[in-house]
Amino acid sequence: MSKLLDGKIAAVTGGASGIGLECARALLAQGAVVHLLDRDEATLRTTCESLGPDAVPVALDLFDYPAVEAAVERIATEHGRIDIFHANAGSYVGGNVWEGDPARWETMVDLNVTATFRAVRAALGPMMRQGSGDVVVTSSIAGIVPVVAEPVYTASKHAVQAFVHTVRRQMIPHGVRVGAVLPGPVHTPLLKDWDQERLRVNIEAGALLEAREVAEALVFMVTRPKGVTIRDLVILPQNFDM
Repeated sequence: MSKLLDGKIAAVTGGASGIGLECARALLAQGAVVHLLDRDEATLRTTCESLGPDAVPVALDLFDYPAVEAAVERIATEHGRIDIFHANAGSYVGGNVWEGDPARWETMVDLNVTATFRAVRAALGPMMRQGSGDVVVTSSIAGIVPVVAEPVYTASKHAVQAFVHTVRRQMIPHGVRVGAVLPGPVHTPLLKDWDQERLRVNIEAGALLEAREVAEALVFMVTRPKGVTIRDLVILPQNFDM
């Protein structure tokens, strides 16, 4: 029986854990060959072994921009194409601005914004040459709603949204679709950085998503018919209340 993504070549950043891992698993289940990009080489290799032969580990640091460009180009060259690029890797810092550590903000913004933008740029060249492809960025509900508990994180995701909206329009003549999935709070390792009282309230209210639900949204986005773009897909826990 054919699958929705048979023959497709995909790459997922931050693929060794959390949302990235579940998205890689979902793409594999639909028949794609998936390259998991992550800096945690040991975890990455063990994970890919458990996922099967179509899961390919690519160990690199997303801040090593030449290595990212080379890796994406290598994927496209080896397979003759790259169909799906999921720019998923990111980090989280919340809390009051006057109490925050600017060094932590800088690292987060570098990953959520600069490294994400440069990773997407690396995928655009091969996709433009082939005249097709899907780029999906993991954004956040914080990209469209100012979340008081996390001002710097919110700012980084607003930047992601601006990038997605403008690059999508630049890519229209090249046949490349660009969109973002914007989840509410997701049960991942990033929650360890949440304010614990806020986390307790969300858990008790049933206001957390599971990573597999984000993965299902990703598959929906990249399997739309040609000519249909899901620019923003917001998914929230039913009990979530900003």
